[in-house]
Amino acid sequence: MPDPVKRATVYFDSTLHQALRLKAAAASRTISDLVNEAVRQNLREDQEVLAAFPVRVAEPTVSYEDLLADLKAHGKI
Repeated sequence: MPDPVKRATVYFDSTLHQALRLKAAAASRTISDLVNEAVRQNLREDQEVLAAFPVRVAEPTVSYEDLLADLKAHGKI
């Protein structure tokens, strides 16, 4: 049996809402389907980022300023 559906109120700016309506219509889907898919994708990305922390904890840290200086020194910027 599928998970029960919960109702929520979400406010979109008018341009974003129009884009969602057009995309939903073009894909023969609902705005709710598109929003649910986007939220699931965002949560998956968060999960991947969090999973990487233990693996990367031993990596040295570099300040933003040092990174920019290194890029400039190597002709990258």
